Amino acid sequence: QVQLVESGGGLVQAGGSLRLSCTASGNIGSINTMGWYRQAPGKEREVVASITKRYFTIYGDSVKGRFSVSRDNAKNTVDLQMMSLKPEDTAVYYCACTRDVEFTLRAIEYWGKGTLVTVSS
Repeated sequence: QVQLVESGGGLVQAGGSLRLSCTASGNIGSINTMGWYRQAPGKEREVVASITKRYFTIYGDSVKGRFSVSRDNAKNTVDLQMMSLKPEDTAVYYCACTRDVEFTLRAIEYWGKGTLVTVSS
């Protein structure tokens, strides 16, 4: 089992920045890919960003150029730096991980409880 705990959510004005952090614990030796999903009210959960153990990154189209994902394998953490935030970035952000290289919903094995990010206009 792997436990994921997010932190860093909150309220920010449009154009502002916010940093989310996620700490993993438990049986994390086999985990390959970590990253973030988000879910806005009334919408499906969508991928935000992912990073493999070897630091290969993938971003969702809506956040490319504005968000940056990073990982510290020694500390078992994955962070999401969000810049130039827009009201449409408002969502619950979930940390997730998998032993797979893929970061699709089907491949995700563990989820955090989520942290709310609200961007005001």
